[in-house]
Amino acid sequence: MSIGKFQKEAKAKVDRSRNYPVEEALALVKDAAYAKFDETVEIAVRLGVDPRKADQMVRGAVVLPNGLGKTVRVLVFAKGEKALEAKEAGADYVGGDDLVEKIQGGWFDFDTAIATPDMMGVVGKIGRLLGPRSLMPNPKVGTVTFEVGKAVEEAKSGKVSYRVEKAGIVQAPLGKVSFEADKLQENLVALMDALVKAKPSSAKGTYLKKVTVSSTMGPGINIDAPALQALIK
Repeated sequence: MSIGKFQKEAKAKVDRSRNYPVEEALALVKDAAYAKFDETVEIAVRLGVDPRKADQMVRGAVVLPNGLGKTVRVLVFAKGEKALEAKEAGADYVGGDDLVEKIQGGWFDFDTAIATPDMMGVVGKIGRLLGPRSLMPNPKVGTVTFEVGKAVEEAKSGKVSYRVEKAGIVQAPLGKVSFEADKLQENLVALMDALVKAKPSSAKGTYLKKVTVSSTMGPGINIDAPALQALIK
């Protein structure tokens, strides 16, 4: 069977005009996935904010209770005792100018970058390289910190950073299609809880405008936002 036929069959399973209950939506994401690899389950949330206004920028990070189902490669900019702490916590790469030089040469074999505050002067040299890849350490999401051991452990266990885009949409991974539906739901609720808590006080009207889940190759499935909000603590 061709990929086009698989895609057509997957789309036929979803009623795009319907907003599904969370449990049903996640079961459908798993059912509609057709790739030969373990697809990532992703969420897209349209928020009632204007990201052009500084006081309506929504960003942060949350540790998903069931992780992401993948190995996260962590790089840490640190020196002395903090470098040792990062290594003991399981960081894949630890260093300073040596790592900056590698990155300037086009090396990006890592998923998350963490830095101690005293190393940000060094990291600043490659800000224009890390920024567009969403790899720049930032204190707002806990990746600029002296608590490097804790930061490395959180990153390894499935910490997800989120940031609202220009169109008012937040996108984030929730895990893998191979996860049990209840595990995906726990991750989804944790992320949504963080998003709701991050609501700017200046944002008026409906905050959660549209919530859609999908697998890497699968169709988008709309979730009933009020029903979802009822699950959030």
